[in-house]
Amino acid sequence: MKARNVVIVDGVRTPFSKGGKGKLEAARMDELGAQVVRALLARNPKVKPTDIHDFGIGLGSGAPEASTPNYVAHLAGLPAEVCNFSSNRACAGSQETAARIAMAIALGEYDCGISFGVERMGRTLMGGGAPRATTRRDSFNPKQLKMNPEQRNMPADHFQYFSVPIPDYVLDSPPGASMVQTAQNVCDMYSFTRTELDAFSMRSQHKLAKAYDAGMYKEEVMPIEVEDPVFDDDGNWLPNEKGPMVTLDRDESVRGNTTMEGLAKLPIVKGVQSWGGKELMVTAGNSCPTNSGTTAILIMSEEMALKLGIEYLARVIGWGNGGVKQQLMGIGPVVSTKQALKFTGLHPDQIDRVEFNEAFACQVVATLKEVGIPESKVNVNGGSIGIGHPIGATGNRLIMAVARELRRSNKRYGLCTQCIGFGQGMTTVFENPNAPK
Repeated sequence: MKARNVVIVDGVRTPFSKGGKGKLEAARMDELGAQVVRALLARNPKVKPTDIHDFGIGLGSGAPEASTPNYVAHLAGLPAEVCNFSSNRACAGSQETAARIAMAIALGEYDCGISFGVERMGRTLMGGGAPRATTRRDSFNPKQLKMNPEQRNMPADHFQYFSVPIPDYVLDSPPGASMVQTAQNVCDMYSFTRTELDAFSMRSQHKLAKAYDAGMYKEEVMPIEVEDPVFDDDGNWLPNEKGPMVTLDRDESVRGNTTMEGLAKLPIVKGVQSWGGKELMVTAGNSCPTNSGTTAILIMSEEMALKLGIEYLARVIGWGNGGVKQQLMGIGPVVSTKQALKFTGLHPDQIDRVEFNEAFACQVVATLKEVGIPESKVNVNGGSIGIGHPIGATGNRLIMAVARELRRSNKRYGLCTQCIGFGQGMTTVFENPNAPK
């Protein structure tokens, strides 16, 4: 069987609000998701609702009102006969969903699908609030903290992907590390300086603010009318109090006035330690925030797009998934990107644009060093340090951003990649067939 070409037609999203304290705190994610899907179809009138065969929901923790298959599709007005599924690859939930739809199209199962991503996050990575009551049946299993030699030791192929060894003190550290602890472990492995990380973060914020001012996000970010949430003195949302309706048309974490002096004043995130006794470096300024938002992209066979006369954004040409130690989850994209490039037969020098989820500055800097792609090609319109990272929704954002940027810049090859909290990376590679070879 010969695989068919698959293309990204379009993508749209809500602005991303601050987790637990932003303008989307009182909003229903199922209603916002339905708005995004309706807008996506309205922008592509040649595609009828009956043309959609599959509707996939990418999740991290998700949002209860929007995570169940069929809920958002129904509110968006899609036919009852449209298939629905959900997919959870943690931080890459919607990139995984998009990949599943693209693979089905490539194999000829159907011609058209929508990848939807959703996340509602709290003010912290764990979401805040009272912990869920557990019993001996479903409480944390302490065996998760034990490792056999294969789980602890560096893999035999480590130096096929990485130029430096994993320090023993990281290998011996407990698995199941917090996300900020994994970032510190990456800092220790590569001996980064705080200045390097803060400088990357400042550049990311400046690029994002400049892109917003230039109107680069008008096609991607859909302005929405939402209720302005009411909070108590401790910052908790008050669901029984209703605020006025306001317009949200911009990601809430954009800080174009970021300076190195300001970043240097930020404290280290609480709870982080260096197992090697090195300088602590992870701050709110060189990490992405927690966020809420929804995303949707329209995926189609190239055959159908040409038949309908649709000018699509980019062609999907390959994927890669890679695993690493959980304690170093941020460098998962090193493995997935090298695997994706090998699969597509491309050299890093051929990649013109990269959308990289900036969970932490350190993991982006480390990955670019290992893969051999210069920062000048990466997140040219800003990244997640300012845009935000609503976990289940981010994969779709990366896809629509790199596909749109390839067309805008008339560049040929691009990829999106992101780390995954459980010790993985995921990468998708794209081609703009209309660009010069």
